[in-house]
Amino acid sequence: MSAERRIEEVLLEWLAEGRRVVAAQLVEVIGSAPMDPGVTMLIGHDGSIEGSVTGGCVEAALVEEAEAIFAGAPARVETYGISDELAGEVGLMCGGTVRIFLSEVGDEMAAPLQLVVDHLNLDRPTGIATLLDGPHAGRRIAVSEDAIAGGLGVSELLDRSVARDAGGLLAQGASMIRRYGSEGATMGDDLRVFIKSYSPVPKMIIFGAIDFSVALARLGREAGYQVTICDARKPFIASSRFSQAAEVVSEWPDAYLEGRRLAPRDAVLVFTHDPKFDEPALIGALQTDAGYIGALGSRKTDRDRRRRLAEAGVSEEALRRVISPCGLDIGSSTPIETAIAILAEITALRTGRAGARLIDGTETIRPRPSVEAKG
Repeated sequence: MSAERRIEEVLLEWLAEGRRVVAAQLVEVIGSAPMDPGVTMLIGHDGSIEGSVTGGCVEAALVEEAEAIFAGAPARVETYGISDELAGEVGLMCGGTVRIFLSEVGDEMAAPLQLVVDHLNLDRPTGIATLLDGPHAGRRIAVSEDAIAGGLGVSELLDRSVARDAGGLLAQGASMIRRYGSEGATMGDDLRVFIKSYSPVPKMIIFGAIDFSVALARLGREAGYQVTICDARKPFIASSRFSQAAEVVSEWPDAYLEGRRLAPRDAVLVFTHDPKFDEPALIGALQTDAGYIGALGSRKTDRDRRRRLAEAGVSEEALRRVISPCGLDIGSSTPIETAIAILAEITALRTGRAGARLIDGTETIRPRPSVEAKG
């Protein structure tokens, strides 16, 4: 069970038991921090604690803030970091600054939380938006592709604006603060709303049952991917080393990909080294929204493959999506080294980085999207 799903299910359980609960959610990171925006810590009136937002840097201070909220203090955003007066006691070890929203969660949250949990169980994207400002701070609305639950308590316009923006963020798997006018208009700075996206586990589909597939499957699984190795040649994929590393499927690539929904966080790798397999796999992958489509092979193999794909009707624009030869240039030669190079390239492209050496760069080591934007 993912940590996200665990927190939402625990919160539902505590509400059903009649407990008073304060949720502390990380909504913004400036500089470096051990966790990303969206993680949540639950603090029960009885002293129960579930989850973490910084790995221990500020959790003790959050318990004190929760006690104040139980005593009647309003929901609010608290800032912790090296510039804070409390830095000596709760400042971040990594030198960053975090903003955490604390609010008591009531029974009105049951329906939005249930929508989130139901969609997580179905591996479908969903999101939950939390109002951070004003007398209704702490109200939440859950949004999925086909349903909405809850409300922010300000206006129907704000609910509609937030639902629309949340829908756009779900496909990206992005969580961030958005700003709106006092009545909910998309042009305005009066109200901040934090939109948390819960995205399905990203998929990694590897075509070709070879040693490189096993190495990448193991790394991909450790990196959080749901990994599948697919090969139409049953004798090739029958070995237990493949089933121990990933889900295995014996099917032709185009048949396996037909009608399959892949998103920008998903990756397709073609390791078959055989035109009758790798070309249908690439053509099928190009019909999806997979964010990474890579293929092994020499530069000559790549040139020949691109020529055949063009002759088969694949457009030049589509061919630009195919990353071949795939992987970063780290001098890899073994299957595990090649897998490291490929996974590193997938990560770099997803985060918008060049894949250069850290010692030669000046950018923040842990890149983050802009966490605050106008509607």
